[in-house]
Amino acid sequence: MSERIFPGVPRIESPIFACDKLADLTEKEQRIARDLNTNGFAVIDFPDPDIDARIDRILTNLSASFEVDFEDPKADKTLGERRVQDAWQFDDDVRAIASNEALIDLLGKLYGRKAFPFQTLNFPVGTQQAAHSDSVHFSSLPERYMCGVWLAMEDVSADAGPLFYVKGSHKWPIVTNAMIGRRGYGSELSSAQDPFDEAWDALCHAHGLDQEPFLARKGQALIWTANLLHGGSKQADPTLTRWSQVTHYFFEDCIYYTPAYSDEALGKLDMRRPVAIHDQRPRSCTYLGDVVETPVPPVKAPSKKGRLARLLDRLGSKTSG
Repeated sequence: MSERIFPGVPRIESPIFACDKLADLTEKEQRIARDLNTNGFAVIDFPDPDIDARIDRILTNLSASFEVDFEDPKADKTLGERRVQDAWQFDDDVRAIASNEALIDLLGKLYGRKAFPFQTLNFPVGTQQAAHSDSVHFSSLPERYMCGVWLAMEDVSADAGPLFYVKGSHKWPIVTNAMIGRRGYGSELSSAQDPFDEAWDALCHAHGLDQEPFLARKGQALIWTANLLHGGSKQADPTLTRWSQVTHYFFEDCIYYTPAYSDEALGKLDMRRPVAIHDQRPRSCTYLGDVVETPVPPVKAPSKKGRLARLLDRLGSKTSG
């Protein structure tokens, strides 16, 4: 199979994917693999028979985290904070969704390495965020061993600011600091993706690709590859909710780091030691089985932003539709 020839490339992004017969995958898994390879995303029904009950409990539990009256149909649901990060730490259902064994097993087959969830984000509404690639927030060496899974927790209306994607954009080069002529290591940013916006816009314009909304139904999930451009559409009706959960996954035997704050050419990486949600054990950075020591983070210039806001930016919390 192709991943055995190129073990440093995710199976679904192998340069010889067309030669992979996918004989070890079911017919449904083959469809998902081909969609990921061609489009950069695939739509699935979330593999949990209790998903509706889990969603109902999550909405009840997390509603109090937002200063919004969700019972009032006329209330503006977009006011205040738009996300809860890492609710898996206190919500069993959020953790169960992120740790779904069938999904982790599927991702392992598709990528050729075992997957582990490391971050959750729960949203009552859309982010209305511009097109971006997660590759500047969290990445790996070898490249592209990261993916996201977005779960619709209700039917999504076109007026509710649906998630969007730029189909096929995952095949473009990953935009790095070196490509746009900036130094990342030790830098301070209000948003990790701001320096890259112009480059992503230029790529979309050059390739003539438009944003396509994902009008999901409750219980559907979108798996997307590390470099797929995606974001949140404008919300036409602020009284609508668009509850969702995003889980980000890394894969075993990689170096995990934040590219926006790194200079790969100089060997200066803002490395991570992610905690796997399903077993709550930290994962060391490794390369071909050998542990790579995580360096002490650089001392950054003082920022006017608060400590919590800076931490959220560094963790890449402002991502994923």
